[in-house]
Amino acid sequence: MKGLIMPWLKAYIPEYSALAYTAAVLLLIGIISVAIHFILHRVVLTWVGSRARIARQVWRQAFFERKLFNRLALTLQGIIIYIQAGLWLSSSSVLLPVIQTMTNLWILLYGLLSLFSLLDALLDIFKQKPAMRNFPFRGIFQSVKLIASIFIGLLIISTLIGKSPLILLSGLGAMTAVLMLVFKDPILGLVAGIQLSANDMLSVGDWLEMSKYGADGAVIDIGLTTVKVQNWDNTITTIPTYALISDSFKNWRGMSESGGRRIKRSLLVDSSSVRFLDEEDVRRLQRAHLLAPYLEQKIQEVSRYNSEQQLDLSSQVNGRRLTNLGTFRAYLDVFLKHHPDIHQQMTLMVRQLAPTANGIPMEIYAFTNTTSWVKYEGIQSDIFDHVFAVLQEFGLRVHQAPSGYDMRSLGREPAVEAEQKGIRQAG
Repeated sequence: MKGLIMPWLKAYIPEYSALAYTAAVLLLIGIISVAIHFILHRVVLTWVGSRARIARQVWRQAFFERKLFNRLALTLQGIIIYIQAGLWLSSSSVLLPVIQTMTNLWILLYGLLSLFSLLDALLDIFKQKPAMRNFPFRGIFQSVKLIASIFIGLLIISTLIGKSPLILLSGLGAMTAVLMLVFKDPILGLVAGIQLSANDMLSVGDWLEMSKYGADGAVIDIGLTTVKVQNWDNTITTIPTYALISDSFKNWRGMSESGGRRIKRSLLVDSSSVRFLDEEDVRRLQRAHLLAPYLEQKIQEVSRYNSEQQLDLSSQVNGRRLTNLGTFRAYLDVFLKHHPDIHQQMTLMVRQLAPTANGIPMEIYAFTNTTSWVKYEGIQSDIFDHVFAVLQEFGLRVHQAPSGYDMRSLGREPAVEAEQKGIRQAG
């Protein structure tokens, strides 16, 4: 092209032929670049965007929403300008290295941004697939972005100073210790993310409890350096990713997947209220349809044992007898086995724990058939409402520490008795 234009320019404007040729080349490059930009962005990408919005494929929408095609088009425009400058400008031109340097920086920058868009689009695609949600792709992609940014940064510096990037890379050997210190958290986070994924220790959506960091809620994000937990009070707690490997934490995923949530709560029975059942107690309790089969079977068993041993039953020390505490425990066991909200295929028992200074602990150990927190608390409350209400039917009392009202009542009773005594004497 220069051989065709330069003779014509020298014939008419010999003094400004070189300058005129450079201006014509720049104008031509600008016109071609604007035309290519119009074709790519106004025609091609508009058509691709409309197809992506109509199509049901997730990958098309993800690539378009993350502006991958826009950035690739801008990268392509930089390459075209670089090629045009090499074709139409001579190697001795002052503008050639300037244009090539600027286009190199343009290509490197938008090439890096295109990689970021690709990784973000892939992350969006993987989030839509249940099988991929357990993998820490976010942390891995962040690591790739960090490495790519460092590499592109070295290439940009080498382009600006006109030196080979190998010279800069060779100098990094002496800076390894500094880089390890600066990027300690990302490196530890990357390793921790791989371990969490390989061992299936944590994934987005799990209920994580880590009291050391004040975390108790659902995992909403697993990043390169931090894990975000939305607590049940809607606060956000960030935990260093490597802390999940070095420290212990509780993952409630197993509970959620099992379909049952554990009830493990005890009530304290006043030990002074424990006694043997008499005949009147037995007749009254036999009217309870849940307890009647147990009492009938137990009475026969006790009667048969006592008759075989020929014991003197006038003393309560001799023989076997039914106690109100044991009968109450049997009732709770049958009550839970017939409860519609208790998981019958999981561990279910009512046990008596070691007596304490505060009474005899009677513990209920069972699982609800739902893992919903609100429903679980409602079921647990309903069960213990019934337990506390029915306790007196067995002649038992709940142990509780004396309140201020109890203390005031103790001081008031002697005064009332003295007053009544005085009234009687006066009468």
